[in-house]
Amino acid sequence: MRDQLFNNNSDIVDFKFDKKVVSVFDDMVKRSVPGYESMIQMIGLLTRTYGQDNSNYYDLGASTGATTLAMSLNNNHSNVCFVAIDNSKQMAEQCKKNLGDKINTLEVVCGDINDICIENASIVVLNLTLQFIEIDKRALLISKIYKGLKPGGALIISEKIHVNDNNEQARLTELHLDFKRANGYSELEIANKRQSLENVLLTETSADHLKRLSECGFDKSVCYFQCLNFASFLSVK
Repeated sequence: MRDQLFNNNSDIVDFKFDKKVVSVFDDMVKRSVPGYESMIQMIGLLTRTYGQDNSNYYDLGASTGATTLAMSLNNNHSNVCFVAIDNSKQMAEQCKKNLGDKINTLEVVCGDINDICIENASIVVLNLTLQFIEIDKRALLISKIYKGLKPGGALIISEKIHVNDNNEQARLTELHLDFKRANGYSELEIANKRQSLENVLLTETSADHLKRLSECGFDKSVCYFQCLNFASFLSVK
């Protein structure tokens, strides 16, 4: 279904992953996030490299399941369990509906990823998820993931980021707006969604992410992909 959620002049409330968002999410993310399909493809390729036999693959903030499916399609290891977690009941239900007949070893959990135990993991993915968690809670989550990863396991993070240079940031913002316009969003839709996300989606710089990853135990981290103001990071234990 095409995303037209913000094409009106009604009062704007904080963005949340409710039934209305779930119904248009796949269209929304493809039309709003530059490089989204490449992000998903790269997660699949990294799964081939860093996945391990007899381990768990976690998709934290799984939404409708695109990342979990990419991991499954690229998995070349045995005795693997895919754990898709989302705190939106509607998202978890849609994920299970989308993937239930595609992945035999799938566990879909509706819950807060801050409260979930990560164990025996070789792959953990936070795809456009960390940005919705309070900044002062992020280190605790990353530390928990690090402890739950097997040696050689990988944490993959994709996020909207910002830069500290005001001119460069303004240029990236305008290019991102052009991307949305090219994908059919009106000025009203862009403005309304931006207002809705203002207090919910909290960005950081690439340096902030890499510093936190190092402080949480990862000595091998790299920003391996960036498209405008969206970036992906790989950390290996």
